[in-house]
Amino acid sequence: MRTLPAGQYIPGHSFLHQLNARTKILCLFFLMAAVIGASSLWGYALVLAVIFLLILVSRLPVRPAVASVRGIYWFLLVIFMMNALFFGGEDPPASWGIFQLSREGIRQGFKVAGNVLLIFILGNLLTMTTLPTQVTTALESLIKPLKFIGVPTEDVAIIISIAIQFIPTLMEETELIKMAQIARGARFESKKLLERAASFIPLVVPVFIAAFRRADEVALAMEARGYRNAKNRTRQKKEPLTPCDYFALAVCAFICLVQFFLLP
Repeated sequence: MRTLPAGQYIPGHSFLHQLNARTKILCLFFLMAAVIGASSLWGYALVLAVIFLLILVSRLPVRPAVASVRGIYWFLLVIFMMNALFFGGEDPPASWGIFQLSREGIRQGFKVAGNVLLIFILGNLLTMTTLPTQVTTALESLIKPLKFIGVPTEDVAIIISIAIQFIPTLMEETELIKMAQIARGARFESKKLLERAASFIPLVVPVFIAAFRRADEVALAMEARGYRNAKNRTRQKKEPLTPCDYFALAVCAFICLVQFFLLP
């Protein structure tokens, strides 16, 4: 039986599933700030403890909750190398032209890559416990003040929602294309860097083509269903925030304050 792609909504009745989508998005921003503000082992221990507690509260299997790591390990490696080789520092132990491998750069590379990884997991928890329609409605409500400066908030919300919804789909297609290319002789696991880099060329092009094809199919489907202008759509009735929502917001805000003002 195939596992669910990372980020796909999993129905449930947990505490996270029952929270308002607006609350979950605001909590995500608080926790993202806490991740970025972590500057010590105690700070990262706090963030890891919060993520572990969220996985327990969501009643989701651990494997799909952290499955996004598999799809971005190359991206994390690129981020690490860019910081390790270009961050600079005093007395680098090794240098090759414009590349300088320093201890400060390695430390910064681990920090940035770790932050991206933790934020990916938090975003994965959001999409796995929230329906795409709820995400669209919540985003539209949260960015509604931008309408006063001429921003088409309805269109922006639907674009962001569709983009979030298609992330797990594209990751699944990428994995299928990778397996097909391996069957054709691509050497993604080769120890030679040039061979490994060359094997990704026949992977990137089909993924981009699949993304454009998906976008065209979505556009045609929306037009066939009479979608013309977001301003003329009917709105789902907004659900008021419950005491549980205020409690979750208060806890996440407190975690953010602890990260910035109490931990070293």
